[in-house]
Amino acid sequence: MDSLLVYGAYGYTGRLIAREAVARGGSPIAAGRDARRVADQAESLDVEGRVFDLESDDVAAHLADVDAVVNCAGPFTETAEPMLEACLASGTNYLDITGEFTVFDRLSRRDQQAAAADVTVLPGVGFEVVPSDCLAAFLASQLPAADELALAVRASPTVSHGTARTILDLAGTGVVRRNGRLLQVPTAYQHREIDFGDGPTPAVTAPWGDVVTAAHSTGIETIEVYVGLPPAARPALPLAGPLAWMADRGPVAALLERALEAVDGPDERQLATGEAVVWGEATDSATGRTVRARVRTPNPYALTAETAVTAAERVLAGDVDAGFQTPATAFGSEFVLECAGTERERLVAPPDPEAVDRSLEADD
Repeated sequence: MDSLLVYGAYGYTGRLIAREAVARGGSPIAAGRDARRVADQAESLDVEGRVFDLESDDVAAHLADVDAVVNCAGPFTETAEPMLEACLASGTNYLDITGEFTVFDRLSRRDQQAAAADVTVLPGVGFEVVPSDCLAAFLASQLPAADELALAVRASPTVSHGTARTILDLAGTGVVRRNGRLLQVPTAYQHREIDFGDGPTPAVTAPWGDVVTAAHSTGIETIEVYVGLPPAARPALPLAGPLAWMADRGPVAALLERALEAVDGPDERQLATGEAVVWGEATDSATGRTVRARVRTPNPYALTAETAVTAAERVLAGDVDAGFQTPATAFGSEFVLECAGTERERLVAPPDPEAVDRSLEADD
C-alpha cells in the first residue's frame, strides 16, 4: 500500500480502520491532534505517528509525502473542508467516513477544482453511505426511468463517541430532496412502515447523506431516507420534535455533551455478531412501476473498517478518477457485496418488457 494517513486514528472508528490497514500488510500513518493518543496508537500498531491540528497553517506540509488521507475525525462539518484544502494544496487524495449531508453537499461543489488538481474526493466510505449508495445505484439500474427514491436503514443502537456526537449535532434537523432541491423539514417529518426482513417496522425520515450522494449516483432528484425505530424508541415518536428542541437548549445540551464522554462504540462481540439492513425502493412516477431490494450487512463499524481500507487501496492504485465521487460512482453498485457477510435480496423485480409485449399482443 502506498502512503496512507489515517487522521483521527485514535478514535473508535479510526482505530478499527488503522488496525484493518495493518492487518492487510499496510503501514498507515496514525495522525491526529492529541500527541499522547497519537503516540499510543502508533506504538500499538508499530507505525509512524504524526501530530497536527487542522486549524494550523501547515496542514498541507504534513501531507506532502502522503498519497491519500482517510479522515476519521468528526464532526466532519468542522474537519472535512480544512483537510480537503490541505489535500488540494498537496495533491493528496481525500477520503472520509462522514454521513453528514451538508458535508457531501459542500464537497460535491469542489468537483472541478479537485479534478484540476488531479485529486480524488471520495467522502462517505463507511457504513453511513456505502451500502445505501450501492443499493440506490442497483435500483436505478433495474428501473432506469425511476424518478423517486426511498431508502431506509436499521442498525444496532450501539454507537461510537463520534457517531453520537454527530447525532447530537443533527438533532432537530430534517432534510429531504424534492425535484433536485434539498428541503429542510421537521424532525421525523414522514412516517412509514418498512419491512426490513421481519415484518413492518415504523421508520421516520432522517438527514442521511444519501439525499445528496444518491442524486449523484443515480440522477434521481426526489429522495427520502428513513431510519427504522427500535421498539424502545417507538413510544417516544410523538415527542421527536420537542426532544430535538430540548437537545439544542443550553442546560440539556450540556448534559448530553457530558453523557457523550461515556460512549465508546460496540465491543468485540457486538462487532462480530451485529448486523444492519438497508432497504430501498425506486419508482417511476409516470407509470407507477416500482423496484425494491434489501442489503444485509455485518455490524456497521466492522463494515466501515473493511470498506474504508478497500476504498483507500483502490484510490492508491489509481483505480478511481479525480474529482468528487461517491462509493457507487467510484466502484459500482456491487462494491458493498464484496465485503464479507453482505447479501442483497431483490424484493420487487423490474417489469419484463418482453412479458409486457406478449400481454399486449394477447389483448389484441
